[in-house]
Amino acid sequence: MCAVDVRPCIGTDRLILRGVTRNDAAAVAELANDLGVAGNTSRMPYPYRPADAEAFVAAAERADPRHEATFAIEHRQFGLMGVLAFDRNEAPAMGAPMADSLPGSRSHSERGRSEVGYWLGRPFWNRGYATEALTAALRWVKFDWRRHVMWAGHFADNKASGQVLVKAGFLYTGDIEQRMSVARAEPVATRMMVWLA
Repeated sequence: MCAVDVRPCIGTDRLILRGVTRNDAAAVAELANDLGVAGNTSRMPYPYRPADAEAFVAAAERADPRHEATFAIEHRQFGLMGVLAFDRNEAPAMGAPMADSLPGSRSHSERGRSEVGYWLGRPFWNRGYATEALTAALRWVKFDWRRHVMWAGHFADNKASGQVLVKAGFLYTGDIEQRMSVARAEPVATRMMVWLA
C-alpha cells in the first residue's frame, strides 16, 4: 500500500508552506529552543526539547484537516524556518498543548473561531518571511479552505508580530486578552485582531 500526502502545499517566490513531517522534528526543536521564539507564543514550552517537537509533529499529522491546518514554513534555499498553523479548537497546533486562557478572559478560539499562529526561528526574523508566509496562507484560507474570517493575537510586547498581521490584512478589534505564555510561565496581554476575506 502506498500512502499519498494530500495536505496542501503553498508556494511563494522564496517559500514553500507544506505539511509538517517527522523529518522536521529536529529542525523544529533546534529553532524553537530559544526563549525569544517560544516566549512570543502561548503554547510552546521553554526549553523546547526534541520530545516536544516529536509530540508536536505527531499531533499535526493526526489533525482533522476540516478544522486545523499546520504548515512547515520552508525557505527554498535554507530549509525549515518555522511553523504557521490555523486552529479551530483546543488541539495542539503550535508546538505544545495549548495553555488554557485565564479565568475571566475571553478566548476567541474557545468560542470555536478559527485562529492563526506562527513563529520563525531567530535567524529568519526581520526579512519579510513571516508576512510572505501569512499572506500566502490567507489566500489558501479564502480560496481553498473557504474560510472568510480568521482571528489572531499577538503579545502586546511583540510589536513585530503585530506589524506582520497588519501587513497581511488583519485589523485590531480593540480587545486585549490575558493569555498564558507557557515559556514565560505568566499571563501576557494579548492584542486581538481579525481578518475578513
